[in-house]
Amino acid sequence: MNAIRNQFSSMHDLREKAPLFLALLFGITIIASACNLWVPEDSIFYVSTYTITLLGKYLCYALLALAVDVVWGYCGILSLGHGAFFALGGYAMGMYLMRQIGDRGVYGDPVLPDFMVFLNWQELPWFWYGFDHFWVAMLAMVLVPGLLAFVFGWLAFRSRVAGVYLSIMTQALTYALMLSFFRNEMGFGGNNGLTDFKDILGFSLQSDNVRVVLFLCSALVLALAYCCSLLIMSSRFGRVIVGIRDAEDRARFIGFKTENYKVWLFVYSAVLAAIAGALYVPQVGIINPGEFSPLNSIEVVVWVAVGGRGTLYGAIAGALLVNYAKTRFTAVFPEAWLFALGALFVSVTIFLPKGLMGKFKGKKLFSSEGLPWLKRQKKGEETQ
Repeated sequence: MNAIRNQFSSMHDLREKAPLFLALLFGITIIASACNLWVPEDSIFYVSTYTITLLGKYLCYALLALAVDVVWGYCGILSLGHGAFFALGGYAMGMYLMRQIGDRGVYGDPVLPDFMVFLNWQELPWFWYGFDHFWVAMLAMVLVPGLLAFVFGWLAFRSRVAGVYLSIMTQALTYALMLSFFRNEMGFGGNNGLTDFKDILGFSLQSDNVRVVLFLCSALVLALAYCCSLLIMSSRFGRVIVGIRDAEDRARFIGFKTENYKVWLFVYSAVLAAIAGALYVPQVGIINPGEFSPLNSIEVVVWVAVGGRGTLYGAIAGALLVNYAKTRFTAVFPEAWLFALGALFVSVTIFLPKGLMGKFKGKKLFSSEGLPWLKRQKKGEETQ
């Protein structure tokens, strides 16, 4: 009964904080965009295009962290392979952007991308057909990672693989994909990947306006994904998912087909990660097999742990904070970043096991309950 009561309290807490989170997200996004487009460059309030692109990248990482929190925080599935879905979504967008280059490439071929001309390919591979259309790329962005997640999840969950064994399997999946995409004969650019993008939907990617639009799109998609995830976790489906996390054998005993719930949640999470990858590529200008690296997937788990898993907004906050710290830290001590990240993860695990946002879970942030100094002041007034 206590677990059920805590779950209802958690969902109520999430719904209460949703308006605040969305207001902060859109407020900061709109202000930053306005300061880039309409504030003079010599003003202290001017936000550079580089900063806008960097913030857009952070939002894509936040969406990826949200995807991991959905399966790990609410269903207990520790995936160390979500970088694979992120990269697949990025490659789908990258293939579309490569097809938009046309004869403006280095070799001037109107059909074949430069890397294919360099490798003496004579014709476009069949799986590249249709990627000159945006809607085909978007369809592939959803279907390919979604189908992969469905097949993997169906095989793993039907076999009742769980815990560390499942985590190792997800890591093996992304590692196998990384090795495959490194091969030139796969037709995805090999080690160099896909780059030198020119346009998206007919608009130059070098334009400041396009950069701002991509930044706004990233914020909008993150907000929609947050709201959608909140609705799912507040529904009967979400309550069953949490029940599976806490006592899967009991859930199975009373008649729930737990593997079906886990598969569909895993697919939903994979699609969110793929969308994050698709938004990421036009902003950073490249996608290569390095995005499949298992280390990247492990780093996402650290973001979620730091922010607080099982909160949704905690995963987003963790991704933003850690990546901002990474940007600052690597500018000064680039070789020491991994040690700092490891120390951060260990410190949070020991001193803040529920993460930074988990500390405030169930509290009203702008009341005496959420602010310790105000609570102490209130107690002092009562004793006088």
